[in-house]
Amino acid sequence: MNNLKSFIESYRLIIIALAIGIGFYLLALTTFSDIQSRLIGVIAFLVTLWTNNGLHMGVVSMLPIILFPLFGLVDSKDVVTNYSKTTIFLFVGGFLLAIATEKSALHKRLATKLLSIFPNTPRGVLYSLMLTAGTLSSILSDTTTALLIIPIAAYLTENPDYKFRLLLGVAYSSLIGGIITPVGTPPNLILLDFIESNGLEAIPFATWTVMMFPLALIMMITAGEILLYGLKKEDFVLVKIDMTKKPLTVNQKKLVWILSSLALILAMNPILKYLFDIHINEKLTLLSFGLFLFLPKVDLLEWKEDFSKIPFAIVFLFGAGFSIAMAFQKTGLATEIANILVSFNYLPPILLMFIIGTGVVFATELTSNTALTSIMIPIIYPFAIKSGLDPMLFMLIVAISASYAFMLPIATAPNAIAMSTGHVKTTQMIKRGIFLNIAGIIITFTIALTYWKIFL
Repeated sequence: MNNLKSFIESYRLIIIALAIGIGFYLLALTTFSDIQSRLIGVIAFLVTLWTNNGLHMGVVSMLPIILFPLFGLVDSKDVVTNYSKTTIFLFVGGFLLAIATEKSALHKRLATKLLSIFPNTPRGVLYSLMLTAGTLSSILSDTTTALLIIPIAAYLTENPDYKFRLLLGVAYSSLIGGIITPVGTPPNLILLDFIESNGLEAIPFATWTVMMFPLALIMMITAGEILLYGLKKEDFVLVKIDMTKKPLTVNQKKLVWILSSLALILAMNPILKYLFDIHINEKLTLLSFGLFLFLPKVDLLEWKEDFSKIPFAIVFLFGAGFSIAMAFQKTGLATEIANILVSFNYLPPILLMFIIGTGVVFATELTSNTALTSIMIPIIYPFAIKSGLDPMLFMLIVAISASYAFMLPIATAPNAIAMSTGHVKTTQMIKRGIFLNIAGIIITFTIALTYWKIFL
């Protein structure tokens, strides 16, 4: 009897995850097909394990390789390819650059610079990181931005209650900053491509930026206040930083040149593509710069010592996220959800807009925002015209809402990178992320119906 109790206690969290998975499967059968319901059940099982830590994150992240073929959702060969996508190697390259930044102590120098500009208060330090990350991610990818700024956030304090807030602040502002410019995040580009392909009036770069900047600023302030809520004064403890100006070390100078060159190449990429139709593969560029650190005379990283520092559990987490996104498409679940959302055409137009925006925000937690936008935009456009809605306004709400994935580590790369530090728990991300999701829906909807209408 004692052995049985011990067994049940050891497997309690896994049993809970199984029960939740079965429950979601049975519930989904009332609306979706059997294969789609199976996918919903498996995803519920995985998300529960990621949340309750019934198994290590890396173990849970590899389960789709077994479970998806086992339940007849996707062939094993197709699942495995998601763990070796070029995007995965973008993260590997980014992690290598982050490791070099930390090893050379360049992040300490950057932290010193930031703290000399902003007030030395809980709010001042948090917003210094968030504004930096938000500004960078409007030009660079949110992944690159998070990889560059998160080591600084992790260094600034040893207090766990303040540290996770700084890390989530960087992750959230990296996502929010992407909406500021048309090139900031894939959903923006998908919308602009659809506008061009259908002969609609384009939104100029400057107009887009003027439209989105107030929204991004309000969202960042909201995110900051949500993260600061509940912080005690005694938790605001920063590491002792030497504020005296010292010359950069040889390795720090090398890394500054390397990171500056990378930033320049990434920033020029959209311009070169627009003017000369020259496209630089950002994923391979980041990996190339990461491997460049091992070259003789560069010598910023050493294979045995540094390659093992890559958080491979997070790499597998990315693979799991890509697998879930693919399964959504393969089983037709993504299209089915989109159809359900647009089936509420009997509702008042404004309420319908709100419901679909809400659906997109929460759907993007489990599926790729790129895939979701690609599916939703072509459905929303004809539907908006038939319903007498402004199609441009409606499509903008969908595209921007797809960038609001603040609840789960699998939802987006910055969230996963924050998790990779080991200082953020999934429950902490969910508790803050759900409020930011809701706030994002309300703020975006309000600005869309007032401020955006001036430009459309």
